[in-house]
Amino acid sequence: MKRVYNFSAGPSVLPESVLRRAAEEMLDYQGSGQSVMEMSHRSKIYEGIIGSAESSLRELMNIPENYKVLFLQGGGWSQFSMVPMNLMVKNGKADFVVTGQWAANAQKEAARYGEARIVASSKDKMFSYIPELDPSTFSPDADYFHICMNNTIYGTRYTKLPETGNVPLVADISSCILSEPVDVTKFGVLYAGAQKNVAPAGLTIVIIREDLIGHAMEITPTMFNYKVHADNGSMFNTPPCYPIYICGLVLEWIKKEFGSLEGMKAHNEKKAAILYNYLDQSKLFRGTVEKKDRSLMNVPFVTGNEELDAKFVKEAEAVGFVNLKGHRSVGGMRASIYNAMPIKGVEALVEFMADFEKKNA
Repeated sequence: MKRVYNFSAGPSVLPESVLRRAAEEMLDYQGSGQSVMEMSHRSKIYEGIIGSAESSLRELMNIPENYKVLFLQGGGWSQFSMVPMNLMVKNGKADFVVTGQWAANAQKEAARYGEARIVASSKDKMFSYIPELDPSTFSPDADYFHICMNNTIYGTRYTKLPETGNVPLVADISSCILSEPVDVTKFGVLYAGAQKNVAPAGLTIVIIREDLIGHAMEITPTMFNYKVHADNGSMFNTPPCYPIYICGLVLEWIKKEFGSLEGMKAHNEKKAAILYNYLDQSKLFRGTVEKKDRSLMNVPFVTGNEELDAKFVKEAEAVGFVNLKGHRSVGGMRASIYNAMPIKGVEALVEFMADFEKKNA
């Protein structure tokens, strides 16, 4: 069996050991005589699976007791509505920093329910940097302040959080969750689609401070009310059972292989440096992001020639480097090097890039 190096932005690469264990347990989960895919979510055995996943997540992320962990569905798009419906309830306004397509979508969706004010944006330079923020421009009476911590398409990442005072900070961490430590106490809400760093598509993780639960707008659908899910332990309806099971295995993998998110970060920094160091010395390829704001997870790069970009993507795929084509709004290439991408995968990519450069520069 030959496995490719998958640089997809999502759904993305999963740890091989996790996939092998899932395969071993596919027909018979720990002697139950059934697959996790087919067991009742109300059964004692599945309660153990979801309970263990939450416990492991709390341990790795050091989530305080006054925060609820919710395993939901609907991806980031559902959170673009759920957040304002549950939080934009006192003064009907929120602040947004627009650093890419997903942050822009969150702002546009929130504008359907209240005043969604853009306090800063990096659109002027194709979202290639994180803008400097001036707290004096923030709305002191905003119901929340929203950021996208890591920008999947454009390859930027926050290295310093905005100081929002008493205004709850809300962050989309879909493409950076579990890649490095995060001080959960700095946030009111953290949310993430799991398909980039945690599990297959279908699971959405929400970490929310308890005092922000229970104030939803009257128009809020039952399924979009955080209180409903918190009161029912993420079991109000049938949860995404199999992705939660895989999530639990991935969390175990992180603990076993790296010990902590500090260890995971060190691994990711080493891995990203291999690719960025090559890009910085290359005469053919160049990165598109300001160095201070470079993502550890998503690395966009170009040659400056669209035909050469297309040739590179085609030749790379032919030898087992797949999903390197950049997002349609940016062009060029993008290597998503999430937690499960091994260092040898990045080393092999750089070796291929260097060879391509010799032949095409």
